[in-house]
Amino acid sequence: MTITLHGIPNCDTVRKARGWLAAAGIDHRFHDLRKDGLTPAMLDRWIAAVGWEKLLNRSGTTFRALDPADREGVDADKAVALMLAHPALVRRPVLEGAGPVTIGFRPEHYEGLFA
Repeated sequence: MTITLHGIPNCDTVRKARGWLAAAGIDHRFHDLRKDGLTPAMLDRWIAAVGWEKLLNRSGTTFRALDPADREGVDADKAVALMLAHPALVRRPVLEGAGPVTIGFRPEHYEGLFA
C-alpha cells in the first residue's frame, strides 16, 4: 500500500501529520500541492470521497485574500476552479492509501487508520 500525504510544507497541520507518520515509522510519500501540482483527477477523487464543501478551506488566509466576488456564490464547479488556481485552498493534509481519503489531521484518527 502506497501512502501519500498531500499538503503544503509550511502548514502547521501538515507538519504535525508528517511528524506523526515519521514517529510511527509509517513509510509515506509527501506530495507538495504547490510544487508538485494539483490535478483535476486528484480533486475529482477527493471530492467523490469527502465532498467539495469539506475539501474547500474557507477559513484560511488564501480564501480571505480572494476577491470578494470569488468568495461569493461558491458551488461545486467554482470550488474546483478556485482550488485548481490556488492549491492552498485545499483543506490539508489529504491522506490517501490508508483506507478512505482523510482530510485534516487528528492523531486518534490516524491511530485508527494504522492500527
